[in-house]
Amino acid sequence: MPSSLVTVEIQVNGVSHAKAIEPRTTLVDFLRDHLLLTGTHVGCEHGVCGACSVLLEGDPVRSCCMFAVQADGMSITTVEGLAPERGSLSKIQDAFCESHALQCGYCTSGMLVACHALVAQTPQPDETQIRDAIGGNLCRCTGYQQIVNAVKLATSPTLEARQPTQPQGREAAVAGASDD
Repeated sequence: MPSSLVTVEIQVNGVSHAKAIEPRTTLVDFLRDHLLLTGTHVGCEHGVCGACSVLLEGDPVRSCCMFAVQADGMSITTVEGLAPERGSLSKIQDAFCESHALQCGYCTSGMLVACHALVAQTPQPDETQIRDAIGGNLCRCTGYQQIVNAVKLATSPTLEARQPTQPQGREAAVAGASDD
């Protein structure tokens, strides 16, 4: 017997979405299956890997560990919403490309979300703060140092005037292209 549907209204990347869903729909499934925002990856489905991280009211959360109904009336930012405008990269996204902080790309969306949250609270974090912020995200390819270097590059006071670049090729995936 199918469960009854509930309507949720969630603002995602600045756009309000009202959808009828099953109450058991996880937030990651809502984003990927109902809104077709596939930049948020499904990894372990236990909240361990961080690939599904999104910003909920500005704070990073694991979208596989919460139901979409819990986010009703709230604001979510996914990796697709981190760039200042479609077709451009944020400073952190650009720095990830410049520092080779993405390899297979699976953890990249969660890492970017964690780094954006860190920089929003601490504009010039030190290495310990960066490592602490990304500590809940698993990466099997980079060894983390390139990610730390990317955050340092993005937050360097000498690069404040640096403009984000237009994504091309592989970098387009970092800008929020659907990269399952």
